[in-house]
Amino acid sequence: MSKEKIQRNIEKIRFSIGAKLILIISFIIIVSFGIVIFFGFRHAHTDVRKNAEAVNMEINRISSLETESVFTRLKSSSKLLIQSVSSSGLQRAAIQDFNNFFFSENPQILAVFIKSRSGESQLLLNSQTLSLRGIDERAVELYFANQAGAFARAERGETLLRNASLQFSRPILALFFPCQTGTEAGILISSENINSNFSYGINKSFMINSDGDLLAYADFSFVREGSNVASLDFIRTILESRDNRGQKLFESDFGIFESASLQNNDIILNVWERLSPQIMPLVKSFSNVLAGAGIQNNLSVEKKARQYIAFTKLNAANVIVITSVDYNRAFDGVYSSLRYGICFAVIILLVSIILMAIISKSLSTPLKSLAAASRQIEEGNFNPQLKYNSPDEIGVLTSDFKKMSCALNNLAMFTNREIAVKAVRGEIKPGGMPKQCTVLFTDIHEFAAKSGNFSRYFGNDGSDKMINWLNHYYKDMIECVEKTNGVVDKLIGDALMAHWGTLLSGGSPRKDAFACIKAALMMRKTLYYMNRERKKGDPANPMIRFGCGINSGIVTAGQLGSEKHMEYTVIGEPVNLAAQIGSFANPLGADILISEDTWNLVGDKFRTEEVPSVTVKGREKPVRVFAVINFLREPKGPQNLEEVRTLLGIEMN
Repeated sequence: MSKEKIQRNIEKIRFSIGAKLILIISFIIIVSFGIVIFFGFRHAHTDVRKNAEAVNMEINRISSLETESVFTRLKSSSKLLIQSVSSSGLQRAAIQDFNNFFFSENPQILAVFIKSRSGESQLLLNSQTLSLRGIDERAVELYFANQAGAFARAERGETLLRNASLQFSRPILALFFPCQTGTEAGILISSENINSNFSYGINKSFMINSDGDLLAYADFSFVREGSNVASLDFIRTILESRDNRGQKLFESDFGIFESASLQNNDIILNVWERLSPQIMPLVKSFSNVLAGAGIQNNLSVEKKARQYIAFTKLNAANVIVITSVDYNRAFDGVYSSLRYGICFAVIILLVSIILMAIISKSLSTPLKSLAAASRQIEEGNFNPQLKYNSPDEIGVLTSDFKKMSCALNNLAMFTNREIAVKAVRGEIKPGGMPKQCTVLFTDIHEFAAKSGNFSRYFGNDGSDKMINWLNHYYKDMIECVEKTNGVVDKLIGDALMAHWGTLLSGGSPRKDAFACIKAALMMRKTLYYMNRERKKGDPANPMIRFGCGINSGIVTAGQLGSEKHMEYTVIGEPVNLAAQIGSFANPLGADILISEDTWNLVGDKFRTEEVPSVTVKGREKPVRVFAVINFLREPKGPQNLEEVRTLLGIEMN
């Protein structure tokens, strides 16, 4: 797996911790507030609905009782007046006194018209009140003269109430009813007090007769115009109902009784009035287009509203008292609470999202640092920098991660770093596999004598000084191997084993062999400058000469060992040959020897000299070997084996 692919896999986070936290908290808040708001709204809505219905019905009952009481009293008083006037025993002066007393006690009554079935009639006037109200007495006479139809219905035993406001431009009602004396009566009643009593806050009461004429309403302008509301669907429903009392929720265009929200929202009405001439043609055109395409549409511009309508039919005047309350206005408080609840929930949600974003950042930042550190480990840096020291779970995880990375770094010191990196990535599979590679072995000449000198000169401190001396040597040698993409297999005392084309490859056996010999030449140069810095005869830092053997071939590469201890290495005859060739370097007066197989691969890239063939274990015939002098076209440095010997101080025995 390439480094780029590993990095993409690590950085590819489909659903971050912050997103998960925000989603979970948002879900909890939305569900919690949703449930609370839903059940709270439902409960409040039910309570308000019941209360609105009860209050509306109670207001209608009170208005009906008051209205019926007024008309019953006025009818009774009028009948008493008519009976007194019709009595032949009373003198004219007495009748006048009784008439004055009657109108002073019943100032609401403006006139009483008595019509006998024999054709005689009599008009009693409340002259003082009529004068105060600017009503002409002749207009009163003319009004009753034109009410033949009403008197005819009264003669059939019917009591009826009519709106006389249109004729007098005053809130006046006309009540027609039969009398027991064989006469019919008509009275004009001032309805100002009745109109004023038909308004209770958001509840509106009004009164109509059986013909649908509007008799009393808080807004007198509709009464004065003689409005008839029999065409409204809810009025028809009430008129046709057999119940004397009831209440129902109606959705309709209530006409002059439209909902208060539509009636009082001047801004919306003004905007609508200005825009409707431009909007309505577009709406109709769009509706026609839908109809032409065969699509059902319910586009409507009718202003629909919902109202609770309570009604009571009165026997006293054969009228109906209706009380309404706008549905939306009745639930204004509930909807307002719902809006505040939703706004509060949204605010809580936004605050929670912000807090979760901050918290998730405090979590994701160190986690991203850990992810970046793990990526560095996969790339070979076993000592990443981590600075999170918080005493929480992530802090503990970071501390443990540091310990693990230190352990991996130590592990990389005990084995090849590339092997450690590939082991971490899981790229080293169990078992062995054939590999075409080039193997290198080096050892230090006269190492036994040099190691003995450390003990002889420094005693107990000799071991420590010898290790420091070897570490300094291996540090530079290993660097030469790693710079050429070689793998250091193992260090055995003074011997170093490395190979090219196993875990890492230049792409072909030829390139791997070239890299191996290049590393050997780099070792020679490094060792040369290293020895120049040493003092001759220094027992703590003696001169070093090494012998190097190189061979190419097919080896078996894999993990050797047990479950408790395992190392990646290469085995096979080419490995053994490389090790044996290196042992002949000093006797042959050379430092770098390559086999014929390696020379066949890259002999044309280097300046070499064939030295006497050597006999090795496992082969019957002598093996051809070649001493490496320099790069083929390198003008600097030795150009033949003799110059190599002179440069390195190699003496032939």
